[in-house]
Amino acid sequence: MKLFGNKKAPVIGLDIGSSFVRALQLSETGGGFRVEHFGMEPLREGVVVDKSVQDIEAISNAIERAVRNSGTRTKVCAIAVSGPAVFTKTISLPSDLAESDVESQVQIEANQYVPYPLDEVSLDFNVLGPSARNPDLVDILLAASKSENVESRQDALESAGLVARVVDVEAFAIANAFDLIRERDHLSKNEAVGIFDIGRDLTTLLVIRGGRVIYTREHPFGGHQLLEEAMRRYDMTPEQASFFERGEDGPEDFESEVLEPFQLNIVHQVSRALQFFASSNEYSPISTIYLAGGTASLKGLAPMVQQELGLTTRVADPLSGMDIAPSVAVSALKRNTPSLMVALGLALRGFD
Repeated sequence: MKLFGNKKAPVIGLDIGSSFVRALQLSETGGGFRVEHFGMEPLREGVVVDKSVQDIEAISNAIERAVRNSGTRTKVCAIAVSGPAVFTKTISLPSDLAESDVESQVQIEANQYVPYPLDEVSLDFNVLGPSARNPDLVDILLAASKSENVESRQDALESAGLVARVVDVEAFAIANAFDLIRERDHLSKNEAVGIFDIGRDLTTLLVIRGGRVIYTREHPFGGHQLLEEAMRRYDMTPEQASFFERGEDGPEDFESEVLEPFQLNIVHQVSRALQFFASSNEYSPISTIYLAGGTASLKGLAPMVQQELGLTTRVADPLSGMDIAPSVAVSALKRNTPSLMVALGLALRGFD
């Protein structure tokens, strides 16, 4: 299956993460978009490891529940792949190349760059537009994923009675959602912005400039470390230790003894990730950081990052200003907004 896919008509944006399956569907309004359906379902540990599906049946059951809880009757989805099995690269081809020749030339380029045999990957490309470096060239985004990475998700969807119209790359879905934030926050399109998507075990730094992802790298830290420390310190079960994820108060010394040290470690890891970016060929000065993912909304985290690093830091809120259908559980939606970047970006693909 092609990675970018056919993209007409509303779809369910379905984010299959390490801890949750998230389902989001939009409708188009005169002034933008409206949230029509939202649902999410937790995943037990080990179902998704390093962005790879390990238990198709468990994923399928979670998808079915998340979609059912959302209330949608739509059976068509947009999903995303990510992790080490995904390869992306921007290549440049002559702008006068005939459309019929582009695909064959992309295959030649893919043979050179994709680090897997082409008969083992799902391959697609997207024309980005004229190259900024040479007006006689056009930039083309090449994307490839190990076929098993795509097929495991498709199998889970099929078992849940759904079909994937779009298979995207997570980084591009986040960039798609960020377009709404950039416009709302009046950021220049030419400004380089860093987005830290803090997941369960992995955090991904994306740098977006000119509407394109110019850098992405995964780093081995995430919100699960906070959960594990709360479990250890207070002898709690995973469910009990998730109080901070539900916005509930915890033990009296939680903030000083557990939360603040964890946040300081996040600051250190964010600083380290930015240093990696600074040493890359794609480096561009970053003035603004957005924190996304379930950990992003932890009390005091964004101000701490801003104070320690001297960079404007905001919690990603891609749904701000959107209308919400009466049937949507508003409190649950707003509590989870920073973790909906992928699902939102995928839901938007139905309107491309």
